[in-house]
Amino acid sequence: MVAQVGALKIAKPLLLWINDGLMALFFLLIGLEVKREVLEGQLAKPSQIVLPGAAAIGGMLVPALIYWFLNRDNPPALNGWAIPTATDIAFALGVLALLGKRVPTSLKLFLMTLAIIDDLGAIVIIAIFYSGTLSTLSLMLAGACIAALVAMNRMGVVKLGPYMIIGLILWVCVLKSGVHATLAGVTLAFCIPLRTRNAEPSPLKALEHALHPWVSFGILPLFAFANAGLSLSGVTLESFTHHVPMGIAVGLLLGKTIGVFGLTWMAVKTGIAALPSGANWGQVLGVAILCGIGFTMSLFVGSLAFEPGSSEYAGMDRMGILTGSLFAALIGYAVTAAASRRNNTLAS
Repeated sequence: MVAQVGALKIAKPLLLWINDGLMALFFLLIGLEVKREVLEGQLAKPSQIVLPGAAAIGGMLVPALIYWFLNRDNPPALNGWAIPTATDIAFALGVLALLGKRVPTSLKLFLMTLAIIDDLGAIVIIAIFYSGTLSTLSLMLAGACIAALVAMNRMGVVKLGPYMIIGLILWVCVLKSGVHATLAGVTLAFCIPLRTRNAEPSPLKALEHALHPWVSFGILPLFAFANAGLSLSGVTLESFTHHVPMGIAVGLLLGKTIGVFGLTWMAVKTGIAALPSGANWGQVLGVAILCGIGFTMSLFVGSLAFEPGSSEYAGMDRMGILTGSLFAALIGYAVTAAASRRNNTLAS
């Protein structure tokens, strides 16, 4: 597909338009959510960040170490180390929501905050490890766009139109710069004002509200459909035991569980944080397992690590992601449900 305005021409395959273009809107939404949480939500107080922050760090480090250990003798495969570090916030919260009032609200907030910090980690990883050869001119133009966005914010501009126009120009500059284009979405989000001077509706909240249905019911399903395709022809038991899918699946299922639960336990036992109110250790274990649902975020990182059509591991990573995410969802739900029944029985 080709997009052209005057002399400017961008030619990309449809898959890359989805991954570089539509997913920029997904990261725009993540950026809006993060900014709102930092300014007036769960991330506004440092004390509220300690426990989910520790859990998120463990949930990124341990899966990466497991993947590295299983693939340490295969340098080309090591590029996928970040795939099992991601958590699909929508799917993880969706599975937990199936339990309804059986789980305390504090546990849901713990998972949501953990996943938001995890998303921030994914953004940093993409920016540092999955950017291409850099173009100085494009980066300078992107910097000018960011300066304009910051200036509008400081001047009290609350109309979304100017932000979106400059944001589109920023996306093109970032796309041409060699830095991954989705980071333009995060940058734009951080520049959109949350509060206004004259009690006008919040531009950030308005955009967040408008984007949610498009991202949840359009962009993410389309991304998953375009990237999760897996040919089952020739798939054998050996396909699942290859170090790449095995490293991803084990990283998601066991690595996330060990990392999230282990760092949570350490933070509570050392007294630097407290267990979520009304929750027990069994429920925390269930949530730790649910963090292994990587799905769309892992698929996205996988598309950067092993580009479709140019890497022999492009299909293998999807096999590991889908397997690990499925087992994490099923086991995590079962463990959380069992722990919640026990908690409710003791409470009654």
